Amino acid sequence: MKKTSMWLLNYKSDKYSQMGEDGVIEEILKILPKNDKWCVEFGAWDGQYLSNTRNLIESQDYAAVLIEGSKTKFKELEKNYAQNPKVITLNQFVGFEKKNNLDQILTKTSIPTDFDFLSIDIDGNDYHVWKMMKKYKPKIICIEFNPTIPTEVKFVQKADNSVNQGSSLLSLVELGKEKEYELVAVLSVNAFFVRKEYFPLFEITNNRPEILRTNSDFVTYLFSGYDGKVFLQGIRKLPWHGIPLNEAKIQPLPKFLRKYPCNYNYIEKALAALYLLLSNHRIFTKKLFYRFKDAMP
Repeated sequence: MKKTSMWLLNYKSDKYSQMGEDGVIEEILKILPKNDKWCVEFGAWDGQYLSNTRNLIESQDYAAVLIEGSKTKFKELEKNYAQNPKVITLNQFVGFEKKNNLDQILTKTSIPTDFDFLSIDIDGNDYHVWKMMKKYKPKIICIEFNPTIPTEVKFVQKADNSVNQGSSLLSLVELGKEKEYELVAVLSVNAFFVRKEYFPLFEITNNRPEILRTNSDFVTYLFSGYDGKVFLQGIRKLPWHGIPLNEAKIQPLPKFLRKYPCNYNYIEKALAALYLLLSNHRIFTKKLFYRFKDAMP
């Protein structure tokens, strides 16, 4: 029977992971022609909770480099692997600068440059951290994307350690192609890439993100009617804050102007023109204010 492009989703299962990653990782590793039994994860948290590498370490005798920036969580990580000489634990923030990028950090270890598996999950700058990797080229990369962003949207948060916005799946796919990686599976919040030379082994006929991504449960869609009313569909809330999005509060037009413009009478046309003028003036004033603010020492 011919495989569908999403066939790896059939192997979703969790022992320590959150949304089926453990099973998908195991199956991808089976497809690869050679395994060197090394993996890397950051932020690794305590090395167990929602971990994408714990199963490999525990069940398949993998050596690992586990990196965690929080001092509190690192103590737990260190404790959990104190008796395993094959696991290297590091208390560092992985960044996108020369002094703290992953290449620099891994150079201090004995891990091979083409190690088996890398898990990137830092809730924001994941894109920039991957972009900075030059020396190390893992066979498989699991990287978190912002699941509230529709599949067809390109978005990359600015490279800033104080920002936690994440990047879109499409932007990560484009970065992957630049780095000679191909998308093979998409779970709810994580995308899996393999190096380009291994991609034919997976018999995926179409790996466009809109094909491989089958879950849009976190997306809020915004669209407008011909009358100017704005609608929200989908999850309609901020998933990490639990705050619902109020459709009534985001209406750009007052209720009396929510009509198809061709149906405006003369008075409504005049009011609509005035409203547009005032709206543009507010936008201009706001832009001017922020430019002045940014120019202040």
